[in-house]
Amino acid sequence: MPNGTDGQSPLAIVATTAEVLGHPDASRQLLNPIERERADRFRRESTRRDFIAAHILVRLCAARQLGLRPAELALEQVCPGCGLSGHGRPVLTDRPGFWLSLSHTAGVVAAAAGWAPVGVDVEVLDRPQPDPALLARVLTDAEQAQVAGHPDPSYAFLRQWVRKEAMVKIGRADLDTLASLDLSALPPGRPGGPADAVHTFGDLHVLDRDDRLRGALAAVVSTVPVVVGTA
Repeated sequence: MPNGTDGQSPLAIVATTAEVLGHPDASRQLLNPIERERADRFRRESTRRDFIAAHILVRLCAARQLGLRPAELALEQVCPGCGLSGHGRPVLTDRPGFWLSLSHTAGVVAAAAGWAPVGVDVEVLDRPQPDPALLARVLTDAEQAQVAGHPDPSYAFLRQWVRKEAMVKIGRADLDTLASLDLSALPPGRPGGPADAVHTFGDLHVLDRDDRLRGALAAVVSTVPVVVGTA
C-alpha cells in the first residue's frame, strides 16, 4: 500500500463502493463483530455494501497513515452522548488521539484518518430539490438566501449539507445546532467548478470535493490541511 501523507496531514479518500470492495486488502472480516452485526441488519443489499465499504475504507486510510496492515487495526465506535459502543465516532482503541471519520451514501463512500481532528461527509448529486422545511431546519437565513439565489439550488444545498455534516463529525456542531452554524461566508461552488477547493473557517480547513467521476460532493474539515488520496 503506498504511503499516504507526511504524517501530519489527515488523509481523505472518496471512492465508489465497488472500488473499495474490489481493493486487494478489502475483506468483510476486517469489520469487528458489532459492525458485522449492524451490516447484517440492513434489508437492502446495496445499503449493506455501502456500510461495509465505508468501514473498510476508513481502515485503509488509517493503515496507510500508520504504516500498518488494515487487519492490525482495532477499531470501534463510541457514542459521546451515551458512552456505548457500536455507534458514534470511530476510534482506534490502542491509539488515543488518532482521528477517524467515515461516510456512505448510495454507491459512494468517504473516509479520513490522521493525528489531527478531521471529519468527512459525502452525498451523491442526484438528490431531489430540498424541502423548504428541511432548509429552515438546517440552514441559517443567510444560507437559505444563498441556496435560493444559486443557479442550481440542489447543488448549493448539498454543498452546505456535507460541510455541516463534516462539522458535526469533527465535533464543532451537532444536529440540534446546524441551523445556527452559518457557513454562508464560504463560496457555494457550482457544477463544473474546480474539483477541489480549500477554504478556511475560523481555525478550520474546509476542503470541498466535487467528484464528477463518482457523481458526488464531499467535504473534509480539519484543523490542519488535508491530503486527498485514492483507494
